[in-house]
Amino acid sequence: MTSRNAAATRQRILEHAKRQFARHGYTAITVKGVADAAGVSPNLITRYFGGKDGLFLAATRVEIPVADSFDGDRATLGPRLAASIVRRWFGEPGEDPLLVLQRASGERPEAAEALAAFLDSNSLEPLHRYLRESGLDDAEAHRRAAAIDAFVLGVSTRRRVLRAELGDPAELEAWLGETIQRLADG
Repeated sequence: MTSRNAAATRQRILEHAKRQFARHGYTAITVKGVADAAGVSPNLITRYFGGKDGLFLAATRVEIPVADSFDGDRATLGPRLAASIVRRWFGEPGEDPLLVLQRASGERPEAAEALAAFLDSNSLEPLHRYLRESGLDDAEAHRRAAAIDAFVLGVSTRRRVLRAELGDPAELEAWLGETIQRLADG
């Protein structure tokens, strides 16, 4: 097998694993089930990922360009963040590793740790820095960033993990934008 085919096979396995973990959580997924969906031998999952835990960790690597939402004045932070959030929530759920981490965080301690680390480094801290650089003192910037982070995580959990219908995406975006803005403004 050439390295190009190996890379493509590894990617195909990851795509199927992301979808399955997002839809069914960690416990319900088997290495054989992912292998069958990807059209490969379960031995390849062991070779590439070391087994189910390694596959899970690879499938839940999260990268979100949150910094893009921080370009601009604090007076319009809420609508910018809300637009980014709603785009992600209404995208392809089976492809979103953040959703996988959210759903698995109750089942797997490493998922909860990975989600907390991701939120701290990619949401809370950049938002804290942004608010501090917008003129707030450090403690106030941290309080407001923590409030926004908790609010968004709560709504995200309600929508994506508990699968509650939160209405029309445009209306949801407007409501999120207004609420985030109020939190940013204090």
